[in-house]
Amino acid sequence: MEKHKDNDKIKEEVKVEAQEKAEQNGEKAVTLKEAEYLQLQSDAQKAKEYWEKVLRLQADFENARKRWERDKQDVLRFGNEYLISELLNIIDELERSLELTQGKHEDFTAFLKGVEMILAHLHDLLKKYYVVAIDSKGKIFDPNFHEALMQAEDENMPENTVIEEMQKGYLLNNKVIRTAKVKVSKKKN
Repeated sequence: MEKHKDNDKIKEEVKVEAQEKAEQNGEKAVTLKEAEYLQLQSDAQKAKEYWEKVLRLQADFENARKRWERDKQDVLRFGNEYLISELLNIIDELERSLELTQGKHEDFTAFLKGVEMILAHLHDLLKKYYVVAIDSKGKIFDPNFHEALMQAEDENMPENTVIEEMQKGYLLNNKVIRTAKVKVSKKKN
């Protein structure tokens, strides 16, 4: 029984010391049951762990964002690498053709055939990258696909029909990347 009184006395002294210390610091002391105090300590520890986890996740997210940005820049800088290497092959073919003409080979037919093959190679390359020419001649003028440079009277064609293509237009994945420059029919005055 005496020990119990000593424990109560020690608890009371600790309580008084805590209150005095709090008052000296301008704070208010609060008395809690031991279970409540232990629960608050546990909750504080969990909160600290959660806060540290949030900070780590924020850092991970920031690192991932920086990595994505770096990858995006690489795609923009090097995304056309394969296309460029294919174009370099075509440039090589054109240079070889020019070398033949400079070597005084007077076989114009062979030279023309070589240029046609290079052009076919270019068309194949464009098709491989989903670039297709806009079919314009004989079609009704559409400002989404055509740019009218001239108008001409033509009795054989309905009004606003493309009668001549002056420069081809192209689509990339069904999106117009260059409109066709055309001559369009009009009514006779």
